[in-house]
Amino acid sequence: MKPSDDLLAGLDDIDWAALGHAYGSAEDVPDQIRAACGPDEGAREDAFRHLFGNIFHQGTRYSASPYAVPFLARIATAGPPGARADALLLLTRLAVDWHDEYDLPLGIDTAAWRAAAISPEENLRWYDEQIATETDGKRLKNLREGRAYCAAGHPVDAREGALRSYDAVRAQLPVLLDLLGDPDAEIRTRTAYLLGWFPEEADAALPPLLACLDGERNPACAATVLVAVGLLADHDPDGRLRRHLDHGHPLPRWAAATALARLLVAHPAAAHGLPPAERVAAELAAFGAGPLPGAATAHHAGDLHSYTVRSLLHLMGAAEDPDGVLLEIVCALPHIEETGVVPRPLAARTENLLEALFDPADTAPVFAELSPGRRELLRVLAELLTAADFQSFPFGSDLHEQFTKYGLPRTRPALRAYVGLSTEGEDPNAPLPDPWEPFRTH
Repeated sequence: MKPSDDLLAGLDDIDWAALGHAYGSAEDVPDQIRAACGPDEGAREDAFRHLFGNIFHQGTRYSASPYAVPFLARIATAGPPGARADALLLLTRLAVDWHDEYDLPLGIDTAAWRAAAISPEENLRWYDEQIATETDGKRLKNLREGRAYCAAGHPVDAREGALRSYDAVRAQLPVLLDLLGDPDAEIRTRTAYLLGWFPEEADAALPPLLACLDGERNPACAATVLVAVGLLADHDPDGRLRRHLDHGHPLPRWAAATALARLLVAHPAAAHGLPPAERVAAELAAFGAGPLPGAATAHHAGDLHSYTVRSLLHLMGAAEDPDGVLLEIVCALPHIEETGVVPRPLAARTENLLEALFDPADTAPVFAELSPGRRELLRVLAELLTAADFQSFPFGSDLHEQFTKYGLPRTRPALRAYVGLSTEGEDPNAPLPDPWEPFRTH
């Protein structure tokens, strides 16, 4: 596939006007695809920005979305150098949205996804049943319009609509697998990141991933491949993951530990021959206790410290000394950074920690009777969390309600007093700040 015309073969055979995206008819999509693989760099950037906004609008996929996938796959494999990485990123988002935020560290559960999706046929039957018994004229009109929308091929169930794009990308994997041998490290890295979300294609994806790993010199790419292998495999292929625990660069070491942690938790039958949970936890803890190296993977929106905390939480169940693992989790908390996906990541991770480590209670447990790991966790949270963290944020949650659920102090001053820290300068009666203040216009 070399001539640029090949990238667009069949583009005009699709009735784009009959398809939809976030802003209505998808008749503008073919011109955007043309521009995305055209010679003008500025036009390419604009085209991808529009495509992200209309066929993948805030994570929603539409009837036009899967039809764009084959052309994006061609651009990824043979498009202009400046367009290929963008095409791979859009393919990943069309396939799995931001599953990094809720499916790591164990990986995506496509079986559950498929079971939960409601097919168009099921939706049409539901509409027919409702229409047959509806007597209110306004509701009947809305039902008929909804049925017509569904019958025209537009997704009604968001999970089913997302699956259409996921399966469209899955159909392109045989072509995209070749990109693991691309001379461009960014292309190899983005391809490996994409492949980790297709467990149903593990048999086809693992051999080229491992072949890429054998000769990979780029730390970010090697780490991305290792995480992808860990998400897809049910064992450690030929001990590759274990050997990378001794890699000379901290990022591949972290990735190998992350992959092994997933295997220990998701496939305990494979634990024979793997390093013990304590060895894996120690490597994760060493990474989590320091700053990120210069390179990183795209997993968890680049917030690898949060990813590390999640992996360590899961490892607690496989470790002989769970409280020791908890103490290592505590060391990683100060390094969790804000990301574009989770504006208050420490507050968000705190909810996960509380849920995993404390039972709901009406009254606060006696602090001195808690395990050393739990005491240290609460001390660190008392130091790191601000008063604002305990209330609602535009993209966060009511953290003080979470503390209340477990019988723990629900304000920063009360939490500091509970763990024995100074409350000097803390006003327990001060009103919580307005979380919307930064967004108000004056």
